Amino acid sequence: MENFVVSARKYRPTSFESLVGQQSITSTLKNAIKNNHLAHAFLFCGPRGVGKTTCARIFAKEINKYDSSDIIEDYSFNIFELDAASNNSVEDIRNLTEQVRIPPQQGQYKVYIIDEVHMLSNQAFNAFLKTLEEPPAHAKFILATTEKHKIIPTILSRCQIFDFKRIQITDITNHLLFVAKSEGIIAEQEALNIIAQKADGALRDALSIFDQIISFSGNEIKYKDVIQNLNILDYEYYFRVTDALHNSDIPKSLNELNDILNDGYDGHQFINGLGSHFRNLLVAQDPNTLSLLEVGNSIKERFLEQSKKWDQRDLINSLEYCNKVDINYRASKNKRLLIEITLMQICGIKEDNNRIEKKTFVVKQKQSNELKNTVSNEIQEDKAIDVPQILPKDKEKDSKEVVIELAKMSNKSIKIVNFKDNIYKKTISINPNSKTNKQVEKNDNGVTKEEKRNEKVFSQEDLNRIWKQYAEEKENISKHNLLSVVRDKKVKLKENFNVCITLDNKVQEEVIKDEKTKLLGYLKTKLENDSISLTIYVTPPKEKEMKAYTDEDKFKKMVKKNPQLMNLKNKFDLEIDY
Repeated sequence: MENFVVSARKYRPTSFESLVGQQSITSTLKNAIKNNHLAHAFLFCGPRGVGKTTCARIFAKEINKYDSSDIIEDYSFNIFELDAASNNSVEDIRNLTEQVRIPPQQGQYKVYIIDEVHMLSNQAFNAFLKTLEEPPAHAKFILATTEKHKIIPTILSRCQIFDFKRIQITDITNHLLFVAKSEGIIAEQEALNIIAQKADGALRDALSIFDQIISFSGNEIKYKDVIQNLNILDYEYYFRVTDALHNSDIPKSLNELNDILNDGYDGHQFINGLGSHFRNLLVAQDPNTLSLLEVGNSIKERFLEQSKKWDQRDLINSLEYCNKVDINYRASKNKRLLIEITLMQICGIKEDNNRIEKKTFVVKQKQSNELKNTVSNEIQEDKAIDVPQILPKDKEKDSKEVVIELAKMSNKSIKIVNFKDNIYKKTISINPNSKTNKQVEKNDNGVTKEEKRNEKVFSQEDLNRIWKQYAEEKENISKHNLLSVVRDKKVKLKENFNVCITLDNKVQEEVIKDEKTKLLGYLKTKLENDSISLTIYVTPPKEKEMKAYTDEDKFKKMVKKNPQLMNLKNKFDLEIDY
C-alpha cells in the first residue's frame, strides 16, 4: 500500500513562480539575487500557512543556483533549519554560532533558517546579536515568525523585514482547482470557494480541509458535502430568511430560525452569517463595490437579484440590528429570544418606513389665507399654528417648499425658519401639546385678545410660608440631603420675583439644581405667579491656614500668635538659627 502524502506537502511550491499570493515579495527576492544585492539577514513575518518557511527554502536554494557555474546540483546540505520553539536557550545559539564559522563545502552560501524565532528567550536573542549583525560572508540568516511584535527591536534593526499577507480567496480557489485537476478529482467551484473562505487566508489550512473533504466524499467534491462536513450554514438558508424578513413575514422567519437551530447550528453563527448576508446585499447594490463580493458566479447572481428588492436604508438598519445581537449575545440569558426579537424588529423596518412616509407633508409658502387652509387640511389634530410672514409679490418666485416630517415630532415644538437676503423671515411653528406664553383667543365680540401670564404679587412672608410648606411635604420622602437643605436654608425675595438662596458648598448646590424644576413649579403654583425665578449663591470657602513645615515658618506662626516673642528677640538682639 502506497503511503499517503498530504496535499500541503505534496504540492509545496518549489520555485518563486509556484508560490501563491506573494508576488511582491518573490519579485523583490528574485531581483536581489539577480543583482547580487543580498542582505545578510532576513525576517519573514505573517499569519500561518502563507508560505514563510517555503519561501525561505526556495530562496536558500536559489542563491546557490545563481552563484554556481556548474549544472544545478542539490545544495540542501548547505541549508540548516532550526526550530526555535524547542531550541531557544543560550546554549543552542552558542552551538549555532560555532557552526557559522565553517564555510560551505559546495556552493557559496550556508543558509540558516530559524523558524518561530519569537520563541527565543531574551538571553538567547542577546547571544545571537553579534553574529547576526556581522556574520561571515558565506552565512545568510532567514528568520520566520508569526508574531513580529515579540521580537526585540535590536534584532529587527539588523534584518530586512518582509511582511507576508493573507492569501486572497480567489488565489486559494484557483490553487485548489489546480490540485483537484492534478489528482483527477471533480470539484464544484462553489465548494472550493467555501473551503477557501473557511481557510481564512491560509493556503495550508485550505489544503488540509481539501484532503478532509476528499476523505468524506471521494473523488467528487460537491457544495452540499462541503457545508455538511464543515458545519457551515448554506446560502439557501439566508436567502429564505431574508425573503421572509423583506416581506415582514414574522411566522416564516421564526420557523426558519427554528429549523436552523434544530439542525444543530449555533445561534451566534447564524446571526453573524445573517449580518454577512446583509453586507453582501448592500455590496451587490453598487457596481463599484461588486468586486468585494467574494462568492461564486451563481451565488453572486442570486445576491444581485435579491439586492434589488431591498432599500439601502433598510439594509443598513438590519446590519445595525445584527451587530447589536453580536455584541450582546454572550451576556444574554435567553439567547434564542434575543435572536427572535431581532428578526421581528427587522420585519418591522419596512412598516416603520411606510408610517413615516404617510406622516410627511409639504407646506408651501403661499398667501396667508391659502396657507391657513392648507395646514388645516393636512393636520387633523388641534395644534397651535403661527402663520409665516408673507413675502412681497416680487419675492414670491424665490419661495421654496418646506418639508416637515411629523414622525420625527415629539412633544416639543418644531420651528422652521428660512432667511432670504437677511431681511425676509418665514416661520412655521407647530406645538401640539404645549401652551405658549400668549394664546390667541376671541372674546364675545369676535375680537382677538391675549391671555396674560399669572403674575400675582406676593410678599416675603408668603414666600417663607410656602417654602416651609414645601419642606414639610419632603419629610415623607427618603431624600435626606434635599430635606436638610430646604429646611435649614432661608430664601430672600428680590426684584422681579427673583427668589435667592445662599448655600454653603457645591454639594448643596447640586442637590438644589436637581430639584430646581420641581421646586419652581411648586412655587409658581402655590404663589400663583409664573414669573418666579430661582437664583443660587454658594458661599466661597475660607482660605485654609498654611501649615508650617520649615523652622522659619514655625517661628512666624509663633510670632503671629504671640507678638511679644518678636519684642523679646529684638530686645536681647537674638539671632534665630533656622
